[in-house]
Amino acid sequence: MKMQTQQSRQPHPSEVQALQQLFQSGLLAQAEVRSQTMLANYPRALSLYNILGLCQQAQGKYREAVTSFRKMLSIDPRIAELHFNLGVLHSQLDETKEAIASYRKALQLKPNFTVAHFNLAALLQTQGLLQEAAIHYQKAIDIEPGFFEALGNLGTLMQQRGQLENAEHCYRKALALRPDARGHFNLGTTLYDQGKHEDAIPVFREAVRLDPHFADAWNNLGETLRDRGNMDEAIRCYKQALAVQPDHGRALYNLGEFFCLAGRLQEAIPYFEGSNFADAQDRALQCYYKTGQFEIFKQKFDQLTAQGHHASILLGTLSTHYATNFGLEDTYNFCKQPMDYVVHTRIDELAEPDSQLLKELLHDIQHLAIAERKQGRLYYGMQSAGNLLQRSEHSYQKLAALIRSKVLDYQQRFAGSRYEIILRFPDEIEFTSSWYLRMNKGGYLTSHIHEEGWISGCVYLQLPEKNSAHEGSFEYSTDGDDYPRLHGDFPRQIVDQQVGDLVIFPSSLFHRTLPFHSDQERVCVAFDVKPASMSAG
Repeated sequence: MKMQTQQSRQPHPSEVQALQQLFQSGLLAQAEVRSQTMLANYPRALSLYNILGLCQQAQGKYREAVTSFRKMLSIDPRIAELHFNLGVLHSQLDETKEAIASYRKALQLKPNFTVAHFNLAALLQTQGLLQEAAIHYQKAIDIEPGFFEALGNLGTLMQQRGQLENAEHCYRKALALRPDARGHFNLGTTLYDQGKHEDAIPVFREAVRLDPHFADAWNNLGETLRDRGNMDEAIRCYKQALAVQPDHGRALYNLGEFFCLAGRLQEAIPYFEGSNFADAQDRALQCYYKTGQFEIFKQKFDQLTAQGHHASILLGTLSTHYATNFGLEDTYNFCKQPMDYVVHTRIDELAEPDSQLLKELLHDIQHLAIAERKQGRLYYGMQSAGNLLQRSEHSYQKLAALIRSKVLDYQQRFAGSRYEIILRFPDEIEFTSSWYLRMNKGGYLTSHIHEEGWISGCVYLQLPEKNSAHEGSFEYSTDGDDYPRLHGDFPRQIVDQQVGDLVIFPSSLFHRTLPFHSDQERVCVAFDVKPASMSAG
């Protein structure tokens, strides 16, 4: 009986108050020791365990705090806030699975626990469980409509899922509650991804007005201005990004790209070499190669390719060109025989007489409000901005589904290949980029590769009449883009396409559109797909 009495004893409220004052005064170590001393006399006092756990947590003693809160739960497992605190601690210990379980338990006990919904959603989002995460963000918002952070995170999640209009809606609601730089930046990115570049520019400007040290916003403003053809202002923005963050990889990359396009390759090299963004180191190698610095190129190429998988589009292009130029074996295993990996196929739904899908596509391309993007290699034509095949219109969704099927056929065709292009083929066919090209009389597209792709393709919706052979045709080769040639023995092929045709090819292969002189417009949709592991960034 004596033991039961001791177990049930509780400290006097004045003792607990004194302990709380120590904690609130920041005397954490002292409060921790006193809590432990008092627990020897009051071993089932929840208030003491709570203060002990909070002291340990505030001192970074997360594992000890977990133990303290679990002892509380052994006394009373029905306290939702305790499970929530454990969720926070497990998150701080990078124990995501345990944290998720704790938040779920808290919500079982208290379904309207707003912050538990939010924290659980954030963890689920990091694990790629986006659909479930969206449910919990929405529940948090339903309970507390002014939950600014939940609206912002839900917008980011929607953007991850490609639901750009929904993301825009969330960001705008969040900004109506609290206009901040990050919110404007997020809204700007989703407007940009929808091809609404003119709308994105003032949003990015507001982000840098609210936070002049927001390097990402300066850079993205520069990229948007670049795509609108305002290169001088874009460069100023890139330089402003570097002024506030000198190692900003993307701004360094963009300045390197500017010097490349201006033909000032030697000036581009230090910007690429100073950047860790995307294929910056590969772009530096391209500059060495195109300026004829072959020995430096080969030395740096061997150093770079010894470090990992042969998964760079640009290095695949460079390696094949170098090997052909010098009569050597191609040592890079992305796709050593890219000319053999071109497939000329057909989408029957577009080629059939009086195709309804073809009519829808041409109508939507001509009449929907889709922003245009400046393309330095395109002459007498226009290119759409945004990711065309991710748009919600029926015509684009139908075309996307048909192309996905053809890309999977492409994979099966080369299933026995030992090249990385097939070995690391995308698990899911999602379009990392897609756009339409509309060319008028005299139009053409100069030789290029798709550095940000893996598998590329183009489907033809409208073709002009030919006044001579091969006008407006698709040409591909292992040589192009003013690469230095030591001889003329580079293979080259021409595809004379018809409406409904689809050409699929390695993104590392040079290709171009030959000029045409008909008054009829030439319309096609081009796209890239790549493995998801390479799409970040």
